Amino acid sequence: MSSGNPHGFKTILVTGGAGYVGSALVPDLLRRGYRVRVVDTFWYGRDVFGDCNAHPALERIELDIRDTARLREALRGVDAVIHLACISNDPSFELDPALGKSINYDAFAGLLQGAIDAGVRRFIYASSSSVYGVKDTPDVREDAEPQPLTDYSRFKLACERDLLAHPNVNGMERVILRPATVCGYAPRLRLDLTVNILTIHALVNRRIRIFGGKQLRPNLHIRDMVRAYHLMLEAPAAKIDREVFNVGFQNRSVEDIARLVRDTLGDPGIELEYVPTPDNRSYHVNSDKIRRVLGFETQYTIEDAIRDLADAWRRGWIRDPLTNPLYSNIKRMQQLQVK
Repeated sequence: MSSGNPHGFKTILVTGGAGYVGSALVPDLLRRGYRVRVVDTFWYGRDVFGDCNAHPALERIELDIRDTARLREALRGVDAVIHLACISNDPSFELDPALGKSINYDAFAGLLQGAIDAGVRRFIYASSSSVYGVKDTPDVREDAEPQPLTDYSRFKLACERDLLAHPNVNGMERVILRPATVCGYAPRLRLDLTVNILTIHALVNRRIRIFGGKQLRPNLHIRDMVRAYHLMLEAPAAKIDREVFNVGFQNRSVEDIARLVRDTLGDPGIELEYVPTPDNRSYHVNSDKIRRVLGFETQYTIEDAIRDLADAWRRGWIRDPLTNPLYSNIKRMQQLQVK
């Protein structure tokens, strides 16, 4: 089966492809006819791709992206790279800042040069909307001055700048996505993200603890995140090369999300408990650009994510959600004593 990609891309390398987003993205790419090469440490297991674990077009390479020599080998014959691999949130990064920097930033130069040398035609980088920091403006657009507040977001921004400033990319097209916080069910599930954690506490404890509550958070359903990456593979180079796109359409306060969870689950007995927090970071991203330039509209909502998680929980697909380290990046890293 041909992928039908308008640029003739056939083989896609996904770094970090066995993570939360990757576990939803990789099966989608396989279903669309691509050959997919996943480079990952597989901290959360090798069989995280649902029905596609044994797909003949899936190649799993157990590899730390800091191993530049082996990474260069993995890049041979690749048409496009989707770079997801990273220590993927502030608490996980702060667990071992040197480890976080070595993976999130130091390894990037080797990956980028390896992709250029291998003749990769398109490089899609997963940055983060957290690079903006705290903004007073109600709509944070791509041309806003980034003010990253943490090492995690500072190194995301540094990779963006290195990607765009590289002096000789051998014609490789480069595009950057700044996603909102992703939500919803995926085979390699994360329950340390706002919508997901509030939903699972409502289901298990019938109580949601709201830390602060007024902070705005941009959200994106995981299936729309997958659709955005697919779009980056298909879009004309003239529209995306050297461009940055926000991807985050539902800006809601933490308190609003908690109420959405209770209302969507249809259980008025779910208790909302307010807890003071020193973390009052609030930001509201505007995603008009990806809609205007590429016609991208979301198809799924926070409510869909809540219903998907509830359905997976009732089917028994989420085991020991409050204690299982596989659902928490920081707990799993501590368990494995990652270095």
